[in-house]
Amino acid sequence: MDIIDSINSTFYPQTTEANQSFFNLEYLINRIEEILKSIDFALIGNIINIVFFIFAVVSIFVIIYSVIKIFEIRRKEHKYLEHELEEYAHKHAEEEKKKIEKNGSTQSIRWEGVLHHLSSESPGDWKLAIMDADSMLEDLLDQLGFKGENLGEKLKSVDMEKYSSLKSAWDAHLVRNKIAHEGIQFEISQQEAKRTIAIYEQIFRDFRYI
Repeated sequence: MDIIDSINSTFYPQTTEANQSFFNLEYLINRIEEILKSIDFALIGNIINIVFFIFAVVSIFVIIYSVIKIFEIRRKEHKYLEHELEEYAHKHAEEEKKKIEKNGSTQSIRWEGVLHHLSSESPGDWKLAIMDADSMLEDLLDQLGFKGENLGEKLKSVDMEKYSSLKSAWDAHLVRNKIAHEGIQFEISQQEAKRTIAIYEQIFRDFRYI
């Protein structure tokens, strides 16, 4: 019997008090209550608060660091743009200066040629001085942006209220047209040639062309 009982107890264990307690709902509830009572929620709450505090502090430092870096980047970008603008302005100013010097030099040479012809004793040279001065005037109007197939059309497109100094250009240009159309048959005195050249000169000086 002892052997049989031993086998039965092995393969068919009897329900013990512990097993009965495990399946007892009231027992389980009581155990859970005991466990919960043993937990120090205040301590857990403090730990959670500390964790959140640390997280908040770290987040604040990260935000502050990010803002500082953004301002540093913006400051560097601003300095870089200022430097680029200064370089561009300087380069543009140098190019304009060279252009002005080049044009001024070219126009000065052309104007010296006009005055040289005007100082001649030959009426042909006086006419040539007026023709050259008229050509310079057309180049000036081109630089000012006036359009037309010839100087006459360009002068017609000029707003004389805005460019009042060009009103007298018609008088000089009409003399030039007489020279071009009549050739050697057109007679002109040196005094009249000087008066015509004086008109061109005043225009050129008003626009700082010479």
